[in-house]
Amino acid sequence: MKALIVDDERNVRNVLHQLGEWERLGFTEIFEAANGIEALGIIKREEPDIIFTDIKMPKMTGMELIEEINKLSFKGKIILVTGYDDYTFMRKAIQLNSFDYLLKPIEEEAFQAVLEKVVEAVKEEAAEGIEQGEILEEAMRLRGNQIMTAICSGETVSVDTLVPLLPDEREMDMTLLSFYGKQRPEIHIEALDEELRTRKIGRAFAFLDGDSLCIVITVKDQWLYVEEWMSENMTVPVRLVQDKLYSLGSIRDVFEGLSRELEQNQYRTIRRPDEMETARRVQEIVSYVETYYMEDISLEKLSKVFFLTREHISRTFKKETGMTLSKFVTKLRIDQAQSWLMETEETIYSIATMLGFQDEKYFSKLFKKMTGLTPFEFRSSGGSD
Repeated sequence: MKALIVDDERNVRNVLHQLGEWERLGFTEIFEAANGIEALGIIKREEPDIIFTDIKMPKMTGMELIEEINKLSFKGKIILVTGYDDYTFMRKAIQLNSFDYLLKPIEEEAFQAVLEKVVEAVKEEAAEGIEQGEILEEAMRLRGNQIMTAICSGETVSVDTLVPLLPDEREMDMTLLSFYGKQRPEIHIEALDEELRTRKIGRAFAFLDGDSLCIVITVKDQWLYVEEWMSENMTVPVRLVQDKLYSLGSIRDVFEGLSRELEQNQYRTIRRPDEMETARRVQEIVSYVETYYMEDISLEKLSKVFFLTREHISRTFKKETGMTLSKFVTKLRIDQAQSWLMETEETIYSIATMLGFQDEKYFSKLFKKMTGLTPFEFRSSGGSD
């Protein structure tokens, strides 16, 4: 906890500092201020739990300080220190929500009693806040599970309700985890969800209409880290199936596809450390291709860059992406061409050249093969066939 002592008299600040059994009561820092203005800066910066403040001070009185503190939504406790013992002052203090008051000259026994009382009040409120926060978090987690379960089960629920729960990313991965036998997966799902939320890379939802199923949505290219975390922190075996998730609107379709794969035993388990290292290298290769796809990319070049055989790269690349290197590069180029055709006024020849095509006619032929339209038709139609 932190405390702040505000008084324009240095000797009063020293007395309060010396009288309190601060360390025993759990205080780690004691700040001091000679006036209300100085105190406001400390309060905004340090957010003390308890404030002792004099009433009569230059520049800003104690009452004025409390009024300013109330504007900050201050959640700590304020004890007024004063030599003015009159009813008018006390009524004003109550109106301003001060916790207690001390009269000068301050006696050790009275000060210690007030200090212990205010510390107890702060701890009780903190405990209540933690409990309420835990209840709210549990309620929000259950609500998230209900929404995801409803969407995957085909109920009439707008996918927009998931938007506040997920990272703001266009491309994500969807993974379905199946826990073996009669294991109780709740604790593992909650721990995984906490890790994903902390790192802001996804969410984990319990599927409430099925046995021991978990739906995991993660930002593209983050799954390897997630799997490593699971390997180190989950003590139960799991089966997993995975697919790309290009939009929230496709959640149900992807879920149904993954469920079928599970039923047909087309799953895998968490990879061994050596397998994860291989997966990491493949991910690096895919990321490299996605960065330099407009340049001359070949298996030979990748082999030299990553010190791996062409055969190994070809095999693992297709396993990871579902496409050969040449088809993957072509898809990236055509996707980029579509964006430029819609968003810029660049000529078709210029776009073809920027994408690494030396022949505009070949580019147009390839574009039509993949989209059903020539580049000119695509631009003229606004991107729709």
